[in-house]
Amino acid sequence: MPDRDGRIRIVVADDHPIFREGLRRLLEAEARFQVVGQARDGLEAVRQVEALRPDVLLLDLAMPGAGGVEALQEIAERRLEVMVVLLTAAIDTADSVRVLQLGARGVIMKECATHLLYKCLDTVVAGGYWVGHERVNDIVQHLRSGVGRTPVPAAMLTRRELQIVSAILDGATNKDIGQQFNLSEQTVKNHLSHIFDKVGVSNRLELALYALHHKLVSEARK
Repeated sequence: MPDRDGRIRIVVADDHPIFREGLRRLLEAEARFQVVGQARDGLEAVRQVEALRPDVLLLDLAMPGAGGVEALQEIAERRLEVMVVLLTAAIDTADSVRVLQLGARGVIMKECATHLLYKCLDTVVAGGYWVGHERVNDIVQHLRSGVGRTPVPAAMLTRRELQIVSAILDGATNKDIGQQFNLSEQTVKNHLSHIFDKVGVSNRLELALYALHHKLVSEARK
């Protein structure tokens, strides 16, 4: 939780000193954020979390030596209470699923706009999850807990719907999908709406996370 004056206490972990300092200045331009520590690698980040007890650890995914994944695993093993947001220059959806399952509360791109970084931090501190450019709702909780309703089998989706799931995983837009399968964009939207209803998700990112976690992708690409 934020400290008594309401500020969100943050540790920044990245192997580039200039980036760390720039991020500190960016965060502290907002009165509600306070950078209480900095780390050069994953192991130092874990030590900072243990010593300083911040609310949030902003953790670079790729660092020499111990990187973000190793730090997440160590934090989980030590049962340290901190909300981890992964900073990365590039990540695919499968890796996003993996780090969320390891305990991360968010994944955000280094190239994102400043206001999205602020929104991400506010979201995770409030108990939510953030991936890319948007808040991800109950799907992450479901994926991490392994409980809830029975996963929708691939057989519940039509061949066309599975093809569209595959295209979504490849990052295709509705226009791209329409061109690939000779469909109008409205027809693609209708298919997506039916898929969302069947699977129980509300947007394309949640669909991608769900499809990867429950291995719909293997069926979609047959």
